[in-house]
Amino acid sequence: MWGMGGWTGSDDAESARSLDAAVDGGCNFFDTAWAYGEGHSERLLGALVKRHPDRTLYLATKVPPKNRQWPGRPTSSADDVYPYDHIIEFAATSAQNLGVASIDLLQLHVWDDSWAPSMGWRDAAAELKQSGVIRAFGISVNRWQPQNVLAALETGIVDSVQVVYNIFDQAPEDELFPACQRLGVAVIARVPFDEGSLTGTLTLDSRWPEGDWRNVYFSQASLAATLPRIERLKSVAAEHGMTLPDLALRFILSHPAVTTTIPGMRREAHVAANLAAGTAPPLSADTIAALRAHRWDRTLDQRP
Repeated sequence: MWGMGGWTGSDDAESARSLDAAVDGGCNFFDTAWAYGEGHSERLLGALVKRHPDRTLYLATKVPPKNRQWPGRPTSSADDVYPYDHIIEFAATSAQNLGVASIDLLQLHVWDDSWAPSMGWRDAAAELKQSGVIRAFGISVNRWQPQNVLAALETGIVDSVQVVYNIFDQAPEDELFPACQRLGVAVIARVPFDEGSLTGTLTLDSRWPEGDWRNVYFSQASLAATLPRIERLKSVAAEHGMTLPDLALRFILSHPAVTTTIPGMRREAHVAANLAAGTAPPLSADTIAALRAHRWDRTLDQRP
């Protein structure tokens, strides 16, 4: 629900229609964060729950870093980013925004594994679960740093990990997924479409309104490096009788470690197509093998 609360061009009425269509189509897991419009996206989700009192919907949100720095940095102290009182406070704030007595999943929005030994976040997670304010506790991992959570997982406190995983970003398979399977930790795969490139709709002329973060992510150099890779993937999709978005989602869901994936669906037209991937059969071994060749390892310092 990032796009519904924090992107240019978002429209609350359209978001509501998309959310209602998602529920009608069988979707029962929704991921938001306080930072998506400083609670605006959470309130949109709370309104959805009120409109569908007869449906069991699972709500996940995230606590912003106290120092408001994204991504998490090893140079920051855990006490400056996620002190005990900060987590407790935002759990209450998010529960109020969502209109619920208990949050299904509360996540830390940024992370660095150097913070794992700190007792502040551990004590807060344990207390919130024991008191029933939250049902489960998770961590959202920095982009292109899937291994930067392994120490936290070993504490036994973390119930889920949210990580960038898609056809390009296959690195979570190396260390993170095996650790999650061993420890029984759920995996939420985010950025399934690489922020839009894997929808196959971008061109060298793609631009967004001033201030939209996608202008930074998809700089001219980035688009020039990305689009030839997209064209090659379109051929793979066509060869297997699928659209590129369908191929992208089904690749993610084919991995046994993945619990769910969270494509943005602020446009009602995208809802049905995205949900269909969840009931489609797994990709064949041959198709997955073909997609292995499209892995693209990137870091924050190396992206074009």
